[in-house]
Amino acid sequence: MVKLRLRENESVQEAVRRFRKMVEYSGMKKELRRKEFFEKPSEERRRERRRAKNRARMNQANIS
Repeated sequence: MVKLRLRENESVQEAVRRFRKMVEYSGMKKELRRKEFFEKPSEERRRERRRAKNRARMNQANIS
């Protein structure tokens, strides 16, 4: 959960901008988008395996 307190002499626009950044950095927005539609468990496992493969490939490229 993201909490925001208005700073002294802070405009509403600045507070909203700060709030949006906090939500973005917390990963909440990404999670909400991911959970927007139901994903079958097999699809989720397939996606995770694909991500792991890509990570391994990138790590291998960085080592070489």
